[in-house]
Amino acid sequence: MGQENKTQTWVREFILLGLSSDWKMQVFLFVLVLTMYLVTLVGNVLILLLIRLDSRLHNPMYFFLSVLSFVDLCYSNSFAPQMLAHLLSARKSIPLYSCVLQLYISLALGGSEFFLLGAMAYDRYVAVCHPLHYTVIMHGQLCLGLAAGCLVVGFANSLMETIITFRLPLCHSVINHFACETLAVLRLACVDVFFNKVMVAISGFLVIMLPCSLVLFSYVRVVAAILNIRSAQGRSKAFGTCASHLAVVCMCFGATIFTYLGPRSASSEQEEKMVLYSMCTYAEPLDLQLEE
Repeated sequence: MGQENKTQTWVREFILLGLSSDWKMQVFLFVLVLTMYLVTLVGNVLILLLIRLDSRLHNPMYFFLSVLSFVDLCYSNSFAPQMLAHLLSARKSIPLYSCVLQLYISLALGGSEFFLLGAMAYDRYVAVCHPLHYTVIMHGQLCLGLAAGCLVVGFANSLMETIITFRLPLCHSVINHFACETLAVLRLACVDVFFNKVMVAISGFLVIMLPCSLVLFSYVRVVAAILNIRSAQGRSKAFGTCASHLAVVCMCFGATIFTYLGPRSASSEQEEKMVLYSMCTYAEPLDLQLEE
């Protein structure tokens, strides 16, 4: 134990390895990430402006979409600017306090997105299964309460996970990732991290599987209701209100379940980076369809 304590250090700066060490590949990734980042920024800003300016979009569905777009906008800004700077830098360093803040913000916003997707699934369930009572059930106070609850749960979960992660003594300063991410930081610890991994698994189960279960329940009921619609035009319109949301759900939940709840392997670190990279740089494929 005495020898172990001598080797423990408290790291004040981290080096991020990123996605590649090859210069040509880094330039290519810079162009790719910059393009995706700009598409995400422009797309989400346009969604927010359109919803704000068009009175026909002032309803619960587009309220949740605007909150999701705002959260996604903040989420992209929590890691993309630093990632772009590091792709063109020889030394990819990040101070400890910046790493802590980045981990906290990204976890909080990511968790909030999952719960918002669950709230949007409930909104679609009410719209399709109870159309005559939609405005009564999805009133303004409920929508505000659901959105606020999603953010509170996301930030509270992130605070817990960030605290238990950075309370560990860290013996290494090189993070095999493009950002400060929980599993990547845990690999730097000088001590056994079994408890932390259990907490990450529990946190992941609650933040991912609870909203996912709500989505599955909602869409089972939605599909059953759509199949009972007699006209093909009615079925098509009902499905159209859910298809884009379902596409985002599959992409987001699938990538995160693979990363945090999937089996470990020798290539897990590289797989995690690529899966999280693909998830973090997606632009919201949600269609803004004006209601007739």
